[in-house]
Amino acid sequence: MKEHSNRTGNPAPVIERIETFLVDLPTIRPHKLSVTTMVGQTLMLVRIHCSDGIVGIGEGTTIGGLAYGAESPEGMKVAIDTYFAPVLLGQGASRIPLLMDRVGRMVKDNRFAKTAVETALLDAQGQRVGLPVSELLGGRRRDRLPVAWTLASGDTARDIAEAERMLDLRRHNIFKLKIGARAVKDDIAHVAAIKRALGERASVRVDVNMAWSEQEAAFGMAALADAGCELVEQPVRSASAMARLMRRFPVALMADESLTGPDSAFDLARVQGADVFAVKIEQSGGLFAAQHVAAIADAAGIGLYGGTMLEGAFGTIASAHVFSTFSKLQWGTELFGPLLITEDILVQPLDYQEFSLAVPTGAGLGITLDEERVGHFRRDGLKRVSVSTQAHTN
Repeated sequence: MKEHSNRTGNPAPVIERIETFLVDLPTIRPHKLSVTTMVGQTLMLVRIHCSDGIVGIGEGTTIGGLAYGAESPEGMKVAIDTYFAPVLLGQGASRIPLLMDRVGRMVKDNRFAKTAVETALLDAQGQRVGLPVSELLGGRRRDRLPVAWTLASGDTARDIAEAERMLDLRRHNIFKLKIGARAVKDDIAHVAAIKRALGERASVRVDVNMAWSEQEAAFGMAALADAGCELVEQPVRSASAMARLMRRFPVALMADESLTGPDSAFDLARVQGADVFAVKIEQSGGLFAAQHVAAIADAAGIGLYGGTMLEGAFGTIASAHVFSTFSKLQWGTELFGPLLITEDILVQPLDYQEFSLAVPTGAGLGITLDEERVGHFRRDGLKRVSVSTQAHTN
């Protein structure tokens, strides 16, 4: 083990052990996207044990396993155990950007796994110095974040009833509809019916998850604007097609899947490929990288939205700490992932009320894992939860 010292001459903390495990959790309902339907969520949690006794926790989560992207919770666990751990063990735990640079030289891509590790390191460092992660990232500008709710049952009447319940509870008044699995005209009718039912009481947006051709998107965006939809998320796959759709319709166009970190953000900004960036810490490759994406958006006059990979509590709160530091957050956030899960794995639940989520003020991430609850839902634990997805064809 390498020796490290701080300016006082005392040994600086080093990483002694890295532990990863999978947690399978049930969801309140099936969550239908254009590419798959989720009927549960798997979290990959990583614990980084340091020589000063501090343990940081991070999370890696995907939407629908490998149906959405190239990483899965199972793959993240294998990557961290096999490739990240040898790079990290024995290294100083406090100089996080330097340490993540080292990881980046030895491990290519694996943005989601890198985010989990970086989160755990920041959680540990925050505990070590007695500051929230947001303060390690430059300081928060807001203590609560507006949170949208995604309506993704696929059933119009059910989605309307769900939205009405959220409004009554004063939990959400921004709704994003997952569309793209059906014919375009059927999706438009679905969105229009929901907007008519909610009226001016709520904002309605849609996420197509790249399911449309450019021609379908041109028709769909015009019809969605007429229906009262205010934002369309990633209707097509390529940045060039996004740029051709820009400013043709009175509805904002948001980039999501085409954003894979600062380089892609710069490329999108250069071709004016979006009105809004959906910033996700995992897709960006980490918390610092997400801040770089936001800085590029600010410089280019592009609006910001705090996105989600339907993370559990740790990924959600890591995102909240980052989004709280943005100078502008014009389109709010979508940090509802823990509310989609039926089982809470925290000692103290997250604070969702008055259409927003509170950013914790405690040291590190500011949340505490309920070890007994996690023991039940670990993949090798007492309960086995079926977590599966069903593919769709368009």
